[in-house]
Amino acid sequence: MSPPPNESETMKMKEIIELSTDELLTKRRDFRQESLHLRLQQQSGQLEQPSRLRLLRRDVARIETVLSKRAAEAKK
Repeated sequence: MSPPPNESETMKMKEIIELSTDELLTKRRDFRQESLHLRLQQQSGQLEQPSRLRLLRRDVARIETVLSKRAAEAKK
């Protein structure tokens, strides 16, 4: 099962910053869920794109960076 087109690319920081906080939270949840499914496939030896795991992990980190920056700005 290959990812839908445009989903296989990583998100750029510019794209992430432009999203609302609610959209970021939804994306983070979706990426984490996809990451879980990929890890399960990896454990069963059925993972076709091992590099996708790394890309998802980096996307989640980018999203969490933006969310934490927004939370820090909101406290000021």
